[in-house]
Amino acid sequence: MPHALTSRDSTMQSNPLGSYESSGIDVLIIGTGLAGLVAALECIRKGHTVRVLERSESINTNGDMYFMGLSATRFLKHWPELMEEYHRISLHNAWIETFKHSGEVIITPKKVADRLRAQGLDPDTPPGEFQMRPLVYKMFVSAVERHGVSVEFNRKVVDYFEDEKRGRAGCVTADGTTYEADVVIAADGVGSKSQKLVGGQVRAKPSGRAMWRAAFPIEHLDKNPEVKEAFKMMPNNEPIVRTWLGPSTYALTLTREDVMVWIMNHDVTGTEKESWSNTIDAEEVLQGMEDMPGMEVNKWAPIFKDLVKITPPDTIVNFELLWRNPQPTWTSPGARVIQIGDAAHSYLPASGNGATQAIEDAVSIASCLQIGGRENIPQSVRAHIRFRFIRNSCAQKLGFSNAELLQDTDWDKVKLDPRRAAPKLPKWVWSHDPEAYAYENYEKAVASMKKGIKMEDETGFEPNYPKGYKYEPWTIEKVMEDMRAGKPIDLGPGDWE
Repeated sequence: MPHALTSRDSTMQSNPLGSYESSGIDVLIIGTGLAGLVAALECIRKGHTVRVLERSESINTNGDMYFMGLSATRFLKHWPELMEEYHRISLHNAWIETFKHSGEVIITPKKVADRLRAQGLDPDTPPGEFQMRPLVYKMFVSAVERHGVSVEFNRKVVDYFEDEKRGRAGCVTADGTTYEADVVIAADGVGSKSQKLVGGQVRAKPSGRAMWRAAFPIEHLDKNPEVKEAFKMMPNNEPIVRTWLGPSTYALTLTREDVMVWIMNHDVTGTEKESWSNTIDAEEVLQGMEDMPGMEVNKWAPIFKDLVKITPPDTIVNFELLWRNPQPTWTSPGARVIQIGDAAHSYLPASGNGATQAIEDAVSIASCLQIGGRENIPQSVRAHIRFRFIRNSCAQKLGFSNAELLQDTDWDKVKLDPRRAAPKLPKWVWSHDPEAYAYENYEKAVASMKKGIKMEDETGFEPNYPKGYKYEPWTIEKVMEDMRAGKPIDLGPGDWE
């Protein structure tokens, strides 16, 4: 029987692992990125049966760093061991400092909490924090293994299908094996073969931009005492993020006890690929820094170039930034296949929202499936989309706005208001709780669907995107047209702060 919400159920999202009855729902997850791993964990917590397929021989735990929003990590309260480990590996005691690309200090080192306070945010409830991708992935991989989730490797999915009459969906792997389940969660990235089933491939478009990225053991700083001093940690070995803002570019570094990370945004050079294994030589970076537009007067700080020079060989990745228009739909016609994470919505790596929204997706779909029960899977999938589609569209647009802010810093305005030297972290993003939101609004979403109310006209529950915003389809082409014309990105109506 489907689950019927009662007044008692408003707190069900607080229940820990093992406190939910079996839902009888068989879930097949494709992909072991953040979205797939968290979906696996949350689905077993909600009482679903879970299997996972991964195309590679193992789970990829490479990479450097990203921003983890508070809305994505609230679910860890249900996983005490994970919460403890997350805090152990996090940069919760980090400092932050901001420079011009030429080396001039714009904002002196401050605790992240103090910077947040200066931006009008609550330092006791930070909107998120920087995290090391390898450490976070290993944490989730260990949890999946510890809880007995079945992961089959070397299973490259080449096709998806659904059978609405039987209430089943599935996929076919390269070796011809067929897998079926009650619901399939496609968490296999931007190239997901589920695109054909959900409504066509949204093609990637070159952005004209790329990122040099490097992460290496801290011991390499010993090669140059001046670099070691310039990029040292703060007292008590506390980590520090240093941001560097220049004309048409930005960079950041992270120094912590075990690792040094640096990242720099730049125009394409011809050697970039959308791949974490696409390494280049330091000399290419150094020449690229010299050739950047706007560097005729003030060149890059020599100390940053020296940091590049001591970076170990085969470490610097030249990662191309491709843009994809928002997809019109994330689900198959019968709502038995649902895309989450990058498969549904891709973000610029510097947007500060990709990892956050992927995890929110995973928490939301696991919750909706549990609320609706096995008899209402298509209904639950569609309710989940009502909770996620417009929110993600807004977060994607905000990512473009933040990228524009960092690439074209107005230093006169920064001197008057230092907040302009940092990306926007609005409350509607970080204050969200995707699990609680699903429990509070599931029945309202279902009622609106039964009445034939369109998602963009939804008025039955509080929006989880900017208040006053009215969704309209948008394209990257229009965004770029405005940017080339010198216009600020039109986020649309509503309270985006």
